[in-house]
Amino acid sequence: MPRAPYRPPALRWQVFLARDAVDGGLISPDALRSAAWRRLLRGVYADSRLEPDHQLQCHAARLLAPPEAVIAGASAAYLHGIQAAVRNGDPVQLLVERKHRFGPVQGLQVHTTGTLPAGDLAIGPELRRTTGMRTAWDVARWQDQVRSVPTLDAMLRAGLVTAGDLAAYARQHRDGGAPGAVRAARAFQLADGRAESPPESVLRVRLVLRGIPPPVPQHPVVVRSGRVLHPDLAWPEYQVGLEYEGARHAEPDRLHLDRRRLNALADAGWLILHATSHHLGPGFATLVQDLRRALRSRGAPI
Repeated sequence: MPRAPYRPPALRWQVFLARDAVDGGLISPDALRSAAWRRLLRGVYADSRLEPDHQLQCHAARLLAPPEAVIAGASAAYLHGIQAAVRNGDPVQLLVERKHRFGPVQGLQVHTTGTLPAGDLAIGPELRRTTGMRTAWDVARWQDQVRSVPTLDAMLRAGLVTAGDLAAYARQHRDGGAPGAVRAARAFQLADGRAESPPESVLRVRLVLRGIPPPVPQHPVVVRSGRVLHPDLAWPEYQVGLEYEGARHAEPDRLHLDRRRLNALADAGWLILHATSHHLGPGFATLVQDLRRALRSRGAPI
């Protein structure tokens, strides 16, 4: 049986700068190449038993960046609990005042700013990050709406921000000429905390950008039995709905419940269309055509 790699006690379960560990006599440069360690960023290593998630990357970024740097944007959203805000391999997003500017560093996305107001800094966490409101603003400024709105939807749903917060912040900052302010304001308008999944949010935004009237996520519909059902996306004035069916909808028990639910909606006079992951890719144009046709059949002027 192969012997387990040796880890000095001081480095076990830690993220550390290689130069500090080597200069301190804890480890040799050659030993860093063993299976005991995982390289996270240039000169930053971690015990390979630690979960290699985005939070670990944020810990690595804090070691490499100036002490004044703040984790921001999608990375801050992740630390606030919105895990879908980042994808595998996404760089850690940092916000740094211009006087402390550094980089570029592979694996980091560094944004500069003037003086960062103290009110934009979250209080207390181990990893310095922006507040929920500042996080939402930076997400909306730095990413296109198809990417940012699902994160904003999740932040609204989690109570990290409110729709009133977003509207007030956009009014306050839009006229200040901040880069991306117009894009952020539009993303704030599109955000809706009633959305229940990132694909549903992506689909809603893409449809609106293609000229489809804004749908209502999870609109309540009372059916004959008295049950209240919620189409994923709905145009209630035309009784047209769109259901996004992810992989879990193919499970036998879920399929049975879905059919009962959709039959009840049809009995209540609703016309329901269906979308899958295919319609987020090559099938999107066909979905738009089908949806336009369905809305027109119910009197929508599109």
